[in-house]
Amino acid sequence: MKAAEESSAERANRIFSGPIAFLRSAPKLEFLPEPEVIEIAFAGRSNVGKSSLINAVTKRNGLARASNTPGRTQELNFFDVGEPLLFRIVDMPGYGYAKAPIQTVKKWRHLINDYLRGRQVLKRTFVLIDSRRGVRDVDHDIMKMLDEAAVSYRIILTKADKIKNSALERVTAETLIALSKHPAAFPEISVTSAEKKMGIEALRETILDAVLGY
Repeated sequence: MKAAEESSAERANRIFSGPIAFLRSAPKLEFLPEPEVIEIAFAGRSNVGKSSLINAVTKRNGLARASNTPGRTQELNFFDVGEPLLFRIVDMPGYGYAKAPIQTVKKWRHLINDYLRGRQVLKRTFVLIDSRRGVRDVDHDIMKMLDEAAVSYRIILTKADKIKNSALERVTAETLIALSKHPAAFPEISVTSAEKKMGIEALRETILDAVLGY
């Protein structure tokens, strides 16, 4: 099939079925890989289901490793997508875990803030929100950080299979209202369930649209 005849869904399926590999972890900015390709980052509270979502999107069971200890991930984790290299996925440290030491929280915040402000190849950030809890103050904090860094971001509601449809409709509407207060937020959201693969195919297309500049 010629590229011109390939649908966006077929393109997404082909790319995410191809080579995807862990590149490196960066505990500090000096460990970042060279900014040679577009980066797509995933951010979210601890326990929001970020690792599960990345694994579902990439069709790999263990690409992003979920920790049994919330708040344990303290590094930026980079994954190469495509061969030749097309773009990178960045798994950002989880935020908002109340039991994390104050100094650890400060370290995370500085790392995330410095990365967001200084990474010119960062094309889009996806901010994950647990659909059972909606947007919390700590989520507004990271969204404000993205606003100030002028980094375009899109909200992903996770674990949508865990609540009733009526509740999901309500939290979706409330989330869209919350986005209106954030200038860098994309005016649409993605509703997903990594466990049930709900919304995953559409999310793959959304990611590639960001990579390709649509």
